[in-house]
Amino acid sequence: MRNYEDPKYRFKMERVENLKAVILAAGEGKRLRPFTYSEPKVMIPVANRSIMDYVVRALVENRITDIVMVVGYRKERIMSYFGDGSDFGARISYVHQEKQLGNGHALYVAKEHIDGDFLVLPGDSLTDSRAISDLLSVGAGHGALVIEGTMPAKYGVAVLERNRISDIRDQHAEGATNIILTGAYKLPKSVMDTVEMFVDEGNHVLSQAIRAHLPKMQLQPVFCQGLWIDAVYPWDLLEVNHAALSHAPVKTAGKIEEGVLIQGKVSIGEGSIIRSGTTLHGPIAIGSGCDIGPNVSIFPSSSIGDNVTIEPFTFIRNSLIMSDCSIGPHSFISQSVLGYGVQIKSHLMASSADAYVNLEEEFFKVPNIGVLMGEDCTVGSGVTIEPGTIIGPRCRIASGARVSRNLPTGAIHS
Repeated sequence: MRNYEDPKYRFKMERVENLKAVILAAGEGKRLRPFTYSEPKVMIPVANRSIMDYVVRALVENRITDIVMVVGYRKERIMSYFGDGSDFGARISYVHQEKQLGNGHALYVAKEHIDGDFLVLPGDSLTDSRAISDLLSVGAGHGALVIEGTMPAKYGVAVLERNRISDIRDQHAEGATNIILTGAYKLPKSVMDTVEMFVDEGNHVLSQAIRAHLPKMQLQPVFCQGLWIDAVYPWDLLEVNHAALSHAPVKTAGKIEEGVLIQGKVSIGEGSIIRSGTTLHGPIAIGSGCDIGPNVSIFPSSSIGDNVTIEPFTFIRNSLIMSDCSIGPHSFISQSVLGYGVQIKSHLMASSADAYVNLEEEFFKVPNIGVLMGEDCTVGSGVTIEPGTIIGPRCRIASGARVSRNLPTGAIHS
């Protein structure tokens, strides 16, 4: 824990406390369907907190409390969750991006709020206070938070020259590197002139505006030592959830009956009841108002939202179960994501295996994946769902059915 009263931090803190942070949170996240039809990507829960919740708390832990959120798609979800920021120790203001044209345009609509050096970062990447502290290590300078790897680089990759970023390129372009831009920057106010010029020309990509501004600033690469992980595709939510659980504090509330076995980090919310014979192997997060058991087994790394019922002899492994779901007895759920309000009668078989997943008619080979089911689906008894199947919101699956292909929104399958 840092002692901010220590003189060596005072000058840094004076600078930090005058910084504004702009969080870009207007997009839908179409590649994360079926979980973003009614919820913006930044509000998807992992370890029972929205992804952007982690971003805000990471900023506040670094004494950056003046936050501007650029909102658009389903903005009311974001605004009702964060309010004026007082519950988070922040001052949050909102700017509405009416059309989600791109992240460069999103920053542009916040221009009236920028009066000096500022941070800009995506609201849909899981992060922690260490990562933000890394970015702030540039001091009075300017920098881009980067990671090394081969994962998809939606913000491009950095080309380095004498400890500065000399170019930004597409990941698949000639001369590309493995130094991936996270989309988080500390930038000078002057970059907004270039952003505005690009927007006026119809170019709404922030990384391209920053690339054009590189000759006018020294942009340092800051290698992230903290947590930074992004969900690009729906199956990525399992990895993000695992990372969030690994960093989550343990809170034990509710009622735990005799005969419950708890191993590892397990959090249980207020008003939940864990019934006899249930086994919980952490890391696991269980929300408030849940009724689990008896004789249920939940294994790492699983998150169970609020007001979830899990009936006897059900097995859940490495899955994300959102709030208000009901899972009947004798069900088996592995490596899966269930959206809000899913109702399952009994004996569901949703096992996991390596599978080719069809996402918008593009096929991806995904290791060890179960089912990806949108919100408010109803599943009868004795249903089997093949690994890698995507089921849209509000589908109805009859008892005894076998599902081996994707189902669109509102489908009835028997």
